[in-house]
Amino acid sequence: MNDLLALPAAPYHLLAERFGTPLYVYDAHRLEASFAAAQQVVGPDTPIYFSLKANPNISIYAVLRAAGARAEVSSLAELTTVLRAGTPAEDILFLGPGKSEKEIRVCLAHGVRLVVESLSELDVIDLAAAGMGVRAAVLLRVNPSFQVKGSGLTMGGAPRQFGIDEEILLRPLNLRRRWSAVRVVGVHAYMGTRMLAAPSIIANTHQILALATRIAAVQGFEPELIDVGGGWGVPYFEGESPLDLAELEVGMRAVLADFRRDHPHTTVATELGRFLTGPSGVYVTRVRWVKTSLGQRFAVTDGGTNHHMAAVGIGSFVKRNFPVEVLGRDSAVAAVAGDEELEEWTVTGPLCTPNDTLVRKVQLPPLAPGDLLGIRQSGAYGPSASPGHFLSHGFPAEVLVRGDRADLIAEPETTTQILARQILSPLAAPAPVAR
Repeated sequence: MNDLLALPAAPYHLLAERFGTPLYVYDAHRLEASFAAAQQVVGPDTPIYFSLKANPNISIYAVLRAAGARAEVSSLAELTTVLRAGTPAEDILFLGPGKSEKEIRVCLAHGVRLVVESLSELDVIDLAAAGMGVRAAVLLRVNPSFQVKGSGLTMGGAPRQFGIDEEILLRPLNLRRRWSAVRVVGVHAYMGTRMLAAPSIIANTHQILALATRIAAVQGFEPELIDVGGGWGVPYFEGESPLDLAELEVGMRAVLADFRRDHPHTTVATELGRFLTGPSGVYVTRVRWVKTSLGQRFAVTDGGTNHHMAAVGIGSFVKRNFPVEVLGRDSAVAAVAGDEELEEWTVTGPLCTPNDTLVRKVQLPPLAPGDLLGIRQSGAYGPSASPGHFLSHGFPAEVLVRGDRADLIAEPETTTQILARQILSPLAAPAPVAR
């Protein structure tokens, strides 16, 4: 499946002329191929929930929805997005450790299942459901005592704001008596993210299914749904390899088949974000200036970490680079392709901070103002996970490509739009000086 990692076949210079730079370009065929690959791994009986936090654009979700994805959301805006895309309530899960009462009530009004992260949240849901005259369907999110290996970010096995500790859920809670307006329908767990080793994902799934079965037995309910999380990774950095999907398919199919033999009425689901959207996106930015400082070459571009915070390498002690390529050359200065020797370049954005570094000390052809650069693997955690208003540059355009057609799916933010939220207060005027 290495072809999922390739750049989409788009004429980037034409896209840049039409929509301007910087911009995000997503390939619909790549989105569909990633979803099909994931569904092949887990089989047709395992629903896949798309985690909108990876990329909440309604057009991106609509492509995945048409391919068969369900929706996992964590805010009122994300919920509204998937409802506008025509998603029925039974295909939506709402999770998050800090749900507002408004979000809870909207979910109850639509019949959306809630993933509960604390017993106090159960109290609020129960009270709201009773007041609305409905029965809330919820999944219990468990914070397991074990950790999964091979995860870029571990979410379990330690004190967390996410979920209810395993030891609490393995004690009888008298669910029906304490929360009479709540119906527990399943268990949810999410152990980690950016996992690139198939054995880790397989072992993680096996452990979660076993734990969920124990929780359901102790709490006295028959699980309708067990969400085993996801966390499938995509390779960003040098030395990383993509998931071995053939190995993952063999292991996952075996674990799921064993579970279903004993629990034929329980649906097992997984949730994926980065794996589905990451390979589909390219962040396109244009070189504005080139310079040399103390012997080091810099290319300063019109877009930076205000749009692509993931490229900073947050959480890493050593800056590691996303894959970068030259997408187009300024015809006035470009040499013949293939005749150029590579040079070491650091590519930065326009922000007044040394942290605004897209890639550091990478090998690229000689660069000049006007050249287009593409940061690959950028379809997940792009604009929505970036400080787009830092230095008030605003968010970039986003474009969806299918074959030879390109549609604008998010407008670039203008100065007028950025300033529209601001209010000049009379308190800002200096007080008159007494004479």
